Amino acid sequence: MRRTTVLRIALSAGLLVSAATLGLTQAAADEAPLTATSSRAPASSALISAMRHDLGLTERQATARLADETTARGVERSARRAAGTSYGGSWFDAESGRLVVALTRTASREAVEATGARVTLVKHSQRQLDATMARIDALDAPAGVGSWHVDPKAGSVVIDVVSAHRDDNDVRAFVARARTSGPVLVRQTDKAPRTFAAGTVGGDPYYTGNVRCSIGFSVYGGFVTAGHCAQPGAGVSGWDHSYIGNFQGSSFPDNDYAWVNVGSGWWTVPVVLGWGTVSDQLVRGSGEAPIGASICRSGSTSHWHCGNVLAKNETVNYSQGAVHQMTKTSVCAEPGDSGGSFISGDQAQGVTSGGWGNCSSGGETWYQPVNEILSRYGLTLHTA
Repeated sequence: MRRTTVLRIALSAGLLVSAATLGLTQAAADEAPLTATSSRAPASSALISAMRHDLGLTERQATARLADETTARGVERSARRAAGTSYGGSWFDAESGRLVVALTRTASREAVEATGARVTLVKHSQRQLDATMARIDALDAPAGVGSWHVDPKAGSVVIDVVSAHRDDNDVRAFVARARTSGPVLVRQTDKAPRTFAAGTVGGDPYYTGNVRCSIGFSVYGGFVTAGHCAQPGAGVSGWDHSYIGNFQGSSFPDNDYAWVNVGSGWWTVPVVLGWGTVSDQLVRGSGEAPIGASICRSGSTSHWHCGNVLAKNETVNYSQGAVHQMTKTSVCAEPGDSGGSFISGDQAQGVTSGGWGNCSSGGETWYQPVNEILSRYGLTLHTA
C-alpha cells in the first residue's frame, strides 16, 4: 500500500519512480519558492486535517496559519537585515499570525516594522546570546542536564535540568559555571532526552544491522538521515530488506546527521510519506520555519504527527554526548523514528534526532536542520 501511494503522487508530479521507493522518503531540491502564490494552496486538505487533529485548529484556522507562516519565513530574512546588530531573535506569534522581532535599540524599529514584523525591545542581542551559548557549549555537561538553547522571548540561554538530578553536585557546578557565561535561565524538566533508534521490529524504512531508522529527505544520489543510526561505510537495506547503499558520511555526537547513497535499483522522489493520516506530501524547498510555526513529522514507528517549533540552536545532552544547533518541537516521536522527516507546509525542515515521551502520552522531539546537512556534504535536495 505504501509503494502504491508514493508512486501515485510521484507520477502526478511528472516524476519517474521505482516501485521500490522507500516508505519515509521525503525529498527537496535546493532553492524552491519560499512564499505562497495565488495559484497554489499552502497545503493539501489532508495536511490541514492533521493540523486540526494535533493542534486543535479548525480548517479555516489551519489554512490561515499556514499562509501566515509562509509570509513569516520571508519577513524573517528581511527583518533580520533591517535590524542589523540590534537583532535579538524572532519568533512566529500564532495568535496574531505575524513574526515578532526582538530589538535591543529603537533606532531600527521603523525599518523592521516596514517589513511586516512586530517589534519588541529586549536587553540582549542575538549575537550576545549566541556568544553565551558558545561558552556553555564548551563546558562538559553532566547527564543531569538535558539541553540548553537560546530563547529570544526570554532574552536568555535556557538550560533544562532533569528534576531528579537538580541537586547533584555536578549539575550545580555546571549551572554555576554557565551563569558566568552570560544571561542564563534555568528550568526543570521531568524527562531526559534520548535518541529514537530501535532494534529491528518490522518492515519499515531502512535497516543497518539490527537497527531500524527512518529516511529523512531524498537528495540527488541518496537521502539524508540521523547520524546516530550508523557510522560511515555501514550498509543499508530498505523496507523490503534489499540493498540500497552505504552511509557516505555520518556525524554523532556533536552533530546528528548523515547521508546514504542510493543505488541497486532504488530511486529518490520528492515525497514525505503521510502514512494514511494525510496524503503523501511533495516537498518544494527548505525555507526555515520560525519559532512558533507549526511543523509535522513522518517516522516509521509513530507515522505522522504535528506540533510547533519551540526553540532553535539548542544543545541536547544525550548520554552519548552533546549535539549542537538542534531545533526543538512539541511533536512526539518513538524509537525507530530517528532520521525521519520534519516538514512545515511544503518546506523541508530537518531530520529527527531524539527527544522524550511517546505518541500516547506526548513529548518533545529535536531535529537537525536540513540546510546544515546539505551544506556540510554538498548535497542538493530533490524537490517537486
